[in-house]
Amino acid sequence: MSSILLVEDHAVVRNGLKQMLIENLDLVVLAEANDAIEAMQQVRKQDWDLVVLDIRLPGRSGVDVLKQIKSEKPHLPVLILSSYPESQYAVRLIQAGAAGYISKDAEETEIIKAVKTAAAGGRYINEIVGGLLANTMSRSFSNADDLSLYESLSDREYQIFLELASGKRAKDIAEKLQVSAKTVATHRSRLMQKMGFSTNAELILYANKSGLLL
Repeated sequence: MSSILLVEDHAVVRNGLKQMLIENLDLVVLAEANDAIEAMQQVRKQDWDLVVLDIRLPGRSGVDVLKQIKSEKPHLPVLILSSYPESQYAVRLIQAGAAGYISKDAEETEIIKAVKTAAAGGRYINEIVGGLLANTMSRSFSNADDLSLYESLSDREYQIFLELASGKRAKDIAEKLQVSAKTVATHRSRLMQKMGFSTNAELILYANKSGLLL
């Protein structure tokens, strides 16, 4: 019997995932959480075989939740199932300990395969993510100057970088991430300095050229 915790804030998506898992896995026990607080309460309540985690959650992001889970229960597999494209978060989250990263747009058979692999203690790496990981390793073994500019950013800086690159205003970013506008401005200043940009237009152009935007 497999025990799986679904962390997803949209009830429709959770219900769809539950039905998919029940139909395709034998004797599965499922529990749900719709935000970071509920997720960690459930993680601490019992020993799970797998956590299926969305990274777009209200309040604290799934990126933060993943790091806390791996800190408290390092051997608990966490599979990321997200609407963000692999190019934005996959490498960063796998390096942080995720057992795999798969798009919500993937075929049902691939999602089930990823769940089975991660629940059994393996790591699910599809062709897209494998290519991204290979590129990252290749750059790391060559000149450090060849590393992508965004790879030097902290997780919070990276989140704000992606929001800015998609054209969001600082006020809207602050509301979405539930931080102050001053915090957003501070992170923006730091990431712009790290990446060598002086305007949002430069940042947006870079993000587009790097394939980080939908």
